[in-house]
Amino acid sequence: MQELAGKHIVLGLSGGVACYKAAELCRLLIREGATVQVVMTEAAGQFITPVTMQALSGRPVHGSQWDAREANNMPHINLSREADAILIAPCSADFIARLAQGRADELLSLLCLARPQEQVPLLLAPAMNRQMWAHSATQRNVAQVAQDGAVVLGVGHGDQACGETGDGRMLEPAELLQELIAFFTPKMLAGQKVLITAGPTFEAIDPVRGITNHSSGKMGFAIARAAREAGAEVTLVAGPVHLPTPRGVRRIDVKSAQNMLEAVVPQAQAATIFIATAAVADWRPAMPSEQKIKKDGSGLPPVLNFVENPDILATVAQSNHALVGDLFCVGFAAESHDLLQHASAKRLRKGVPLLVGNIGPATFGQDDNALLLVDADGHHELPRASKRLLAQQLVAEIALRLPRQKA
Repeated sequence: MQELAGKHIVLGLSGGVACYKAAELCRLLIREGATVQVVMTEAAGQFITPVTMQALSGRPVHGSQWDAREANNMPHINLSREADAILIAPCSADFIARLAQGRADELLSLLCLARPQEQVPLLLAPAMNRQMWAHSATQRNVAQVAQDGAVVLGVGHGDQACGETGDGRMLEPAELLQELIAFFTPKMLAGQKVLITAGPTFEAIDPVRGITNHSSGKMGFAIARAAREAGAEVTLVAGPVHLPTPRGVRRIDVKSAQNMLEAVVPQAQAATIFIATAAVADWRPAMPSEQKIKKDGSGLPPVLNFVENPDILATVAQSNHALVGDLFCVGFAAESHDLLQHASAKRLRKGVPLLVGNIGPATFGQDDNALLLVDADGHHELPRASKRLLAQQLVAEIALRLPRQKA
């Protein structure tokens, strides 16, 4: 799945050591199906050569407004008219100042000024020293270019080439790719506040042992990313998993089912959509041992008594917030057999408008899945595909159902 297929991106490089990241960014954009036209300032050429960027993009690199290769000698017009978006990465403090002042004394700033603003968006990936980023002049210029219609993608935090540490690093190529994909995604969940649970829970037996399951959290994290790309404000309550937080998603880490419930209930009060993808343990040890349980030589296992864990989905679905119709609840059912029968029964038992079923052993830890959607009108299947694609499809299905929620 090439998520930028058919998109033509002008990738602008201004001067800065982060130009080395532009090479990988160019490769990622092309891998996702985009065509890339590189435009470099003279200062950018001090950090990376046009030859490198031409080899990676497969197109001649432009750097001069007087480029005679253009039949009309107007590269600032031709390049800007052909683009679906202009992405400046890295975007230096000096280049941001040029944009804020409307300067047009070299090709890259000239084509930014000459672009049709309503048709060709301008995205900026700032890159500079932490003191330069924090300076009032830079922040004033950033505010000005944003007011003028540019999309400022923000900066990363960490070690800088100068030896200092702080804000101002250019976002990593993979992060910029996510931001560009999100920019082009239709905002079908704009204005929605989505709460998602993901991953397993861990129920302690003693300080070193516990009960859990094989859920990786990949499906829930993919849904969180897709919901954010669709314009929602997303909060992700995650059990113990080792996955990076999707860009722009607020994450709350929990461990046990009780922890998850305590995190979810207050967050649900502000949510408009609740998607319960977490594989919550049904049972927990009644009395976890405070010390490691040792073998006693008898050959017999210790006697463990269990109590039922709280039903997080049912608790939220039956809250006053959900009953008055302003919280759309989506449940997940991981079954081993008779998926339609169990998923249909679970939807009615939980009292939710949409239940998503899958075969747990066939999906836990995998990068792909198949989903069965069950609602009051019946059921249909989303065929096996990557969890990324399924998450996008599920978000679209939820968006379609919002105006006509059924209990």
